Amino acid sequence: MQKLSLLAASALLAIAPALAMPPPLPPVEGKDAATLQAEMTERRINSDVITATYLDRIRTLDDNGPKLNAVIATFPDATSRAHALDLERQAGRVRGPLHGIPILIKDNIEAKGPVPTTAGSLALQDNVTNRDAPLVARLRDAGAVILGKTNLSEWANIRSNNSTSGWSAVGGLAKNPHALDRNTCGSSAGSGAATAASLAPITIGTETDGSITCPAGVNGVVGFKPTVGLVSRTHIVPISHSQDTAGPMTLTVRDAAAVMTVIAGSDPADQATAEADARKVDYAAALSPEALKGKRVGVLRDRIGDRIDIAALFDAALKQMTDLGATVVEIADSRKGLEELGAAEFEVLMTELKADIATYLASLPAKDGPKTLADLIAFNKANPAELQWFDQSLFELAESKGGLDSPDYATARDKAARLAGPEGINRLMKEHDVDLLVGVTNGPAWTSDLVNGDHYTGPSASQLPAVAGYPHLTVPMGAVQGLPIGVSFIGRKWADAEVLAAGYAYEQASRKRVTPTYLVGVAH
Repeated sequence: MQKLSLLAASALLAIAPALAMPPPLPPVEGKDAATLQAEMTERRINSDVITATYLDRIRTLDDNGPKLNAVIATFPDATSRAHALDLERQAGRVRGPLHGIPILIKDNIEAKGPVPTTAGSLALQDNVTNRDAPLVARLRDAGAVILGKTNLSEWANIRSNNSTSGWSAVGGLAKNPHALDRNTCGSSAGSGAATAASLAPITIGTETDGSITCPAGVNGVVGFKPTVGLVSRTHIVPISHSQDTAGPMTLTVRDAAAVMTVIAGSDPADQATAEADARKVDYAAALSPEALKGKRVGVLRDRIGDRIDIAALFDAALKQMTDLGATVVEIADSRKGLEELGAAEFEVLMTELKADIATYLASLPAKDGPKTLADLIAFNKANPAELQWFDQSLFELAESKGGLDSPDYATARDKAARLAGPEGINRLMKEHDVDLLVGVTNGPAWTSDLVNGDHYTGPSASQLPAVAGYPHLTVPMGAVQGLPIGVSFIGRKWADAEVLAAGYAYEQASRKRVTPTYLVGVAH
């Protein structure tokens, strides 16, 4: 009897390691936040497991395997935060659609904890501020798990005219998950790639001109640049207070709307957001699959480029919109009278960069470290790793500019705002009696080239809404040779809900998002 007991005990010890093995991680590839939230509501999964799964995908796809370089760092408290949110759910408290959902934020946005906010630069590699940007605080209050920081084009792609988008000295070169030798576009490059690769269901990017919509477009995901002033910019490394904004990058328009409902709002420290509380709505509740019915849609025909394959995708998207009840109105010459917009915008960006970066650096808790743009230029000259691939010609040009009281700046600021807004988007919509403008967001992703820099030659719909500060949404509309192309929806200032709803209606009818292949070269 004693021998039998010993044998039984040995058998139990033999199988104990197998019994102790954790269950396999659930599949999350391609799952949007709304789907994950439904699974948590049904008790089929919890935030602890979801967070562990995304951390595993970051280790597998980002740090190893394809090595996407989309994520710079993860927060060590992510799993404990997820566990605490699970306990809240068990106790009957669910904060909303983001409760327990992991979110990655671009590494020019501050978040409390031991992870620095670097803007991709070695000059800020020790920039641990222990401050939450207001948009991050809003995400935390809504129950989100701040998972980590995404890579970006260093200094949000404003350092050099010869840069390679997606590269930073801190994070290396981000890769496009649809074709690993292709670019991720700037500057929210890591956010776009991370969303496409399901390293998180939601990421946050920032845009000055195209830095949300372009990476969203070339990585085949949804990207929303809201009206400037709807989301606080406090504790975000700046370029331009006239044009900067943060916004969501997601797998679906519904998720983008859910994020906007959380992060929109006034901030006393950011005077541009004074109207935000009065303007914001429940953006998810405003979505409707019939939102395009009866709408007149102005087509930016002269901004789609000359590629037949892209034009075919765009025409198919327009056909989908007409099937949904929209009236398509062709706009043959949307550039007329706007010839001086680019020069005016550039003057504004250079002048505001010098002033705004100094204001941000002066606000940092650490007494040492760079405090002016001149300090950053000197740091880069002293650190070969910073200038190994491209120069800092834009930094140097910005440093030569006068202050915000410069007459040249004031003239350029007024001209840019007038041309992009009243004489740009507003005029086009009034003259053609349309409710929205649509165009092609991007051309196919180009091959990344650290030696020669970017060679982007495709269409772009970003400039007018970026300079005007108006809402701009991109939604996948298919791919050419395996490389995603987006369709853009643009509206008047504060028409964020209308723009999101239009994009949602198209998305629900078209379902054109493509799955990444993680191959080198394009997939045919």
